[in-house]
Amino acid sequence: SKIEEKISQKTRAIMVVHLYGQCTEMDYIRKIASEYRLKVIEDSAQAHGAEFRGKKAGALGDAAGFSFYPGKNLGALGDGGAITTDDDEMNKLIRAFRNYGSEKKYVNLYKGFNSRLDELQATFLREKLKILDSDNARRRQIARYYRENISNRAVLLPSVPNDESHVFHLFVIRTPERDRLQKYLHQNGVQTIIHYPIAPHQQHAFSEWNQYVFPITEKIHHEALSLPISPVMMDKEVKTVVKLINKYDYSLF
Repeated sequence: SKIEEKISQKTRAIMVVHLYGQCTEMDYIRKIASEYRLKVIEDSAQAHGAEFRGKKAGALGDAAGFSFYPGKNLGALGDGGAITTDDDEMNKLIRAFRNYGSEKKYVNLYKGFNSRLDELQATFLREKLKILDSDNARRRQIARYYRENISNRAVLLPSVPNDESHVFHLFVIRTPERDRLQKYLHQNGVQTIIHYPIAPHQQHAFSEWNQYVFPITEKIHHEALSLPISPVMMDKEVKTVVKLINKYDYSLF
């Protein structure tokens, strides 16, 4: 709802992030992009197999980036990534940029990169792609159990308008006592992770942005906690996480 007011004459594209495995509200964003003649770039690094109105992440904008980091829903055994697009001209440019800016060997049209996915990782990914849907179904099952059974009033559960289109790369809760809850879970054998402990505009690398205040972002960064979720989790492990969270009483710790 705050996108349109930020568009200026310098704006060329809107980058959407399908965060944690759930697609962004694309109808609204595509409408704005169309009105202002902007490109839409998807960050689909956490959204392998996610859908919006029957279309897969990666096919919702003009181009999309995917990560094959080993911890992703579709992860390589090393590292890698891919870009998807249905724009022929963009496809041609991307293929050149990944290969030294070259369409023909030793002829460099652009200042490109050495970013080719090696054959071994491609082979692993082709095999793992066959079980992506079943792995995502297991993630949904775990997430559904969390959402239906975590009842601690201090915990805000994720909003999921359509359970079947979310692939739950992460299951992130919010709580004002995040650090204390994380310590309590760790003491009871449950690992959690904070995605992400420092807001982008507060990073040293973006010192030119340090002066700005983004209250919504900063509030989320102090409250977000990622619970364990993986297709290899056993039911008893999932139930243990729920029991511990429901048992937790801030007044006692």
